[in-house]
Formats: sequence, structure tokens, C-alpha cells
Amino acid sequence: MTAPVSRRLTRDTRHQVIAGVCSGLARRFGLSRTGLRVAFVVSCVLPGPQFIAYLVLWVVMPADDRY
Repeated sequence: MTAPVSRRLTRDTRHQVIAGVCSGLARRFGLSRTGLRVAFVVSCVLPGPQFIAYLVLWVVMPADDRY
């Protein structure tokens, strides 16, 4: 069973591996956390600003306050 899609874009501190960015994005868009994490890691072999985007999202996205 999947969690309901959240309307807000926040870092998921409950299921975080590093900062909860991928987990928060997956929750917001109704995707698999593991699938999104794998897609991010695989995309890191391609040229582009993946690490910079992750760092920016880490700073910009507020942490969720659900516990």
C-alpha cells in the first residue's frame, strides 16, 4: 500500500538515506522511493548538474514535521 500523495514538497526525514530529498520527491509525485534513488544514482554517470541539483534541493526543501 502506498502513502497518500502529499501536496507540499518537503524532505522526508522519516525515510531519509542522506538528506531525504529523493524520498520527499517520491512521496510528492507518488513514485517509489527506491526507484527514484536508483534513477538518481544511475543518472550520476551522465554529464549534468545532478549533485548540484541535489544540494540545492537539500537546502531549499524544508524538512517535514510529521512524526
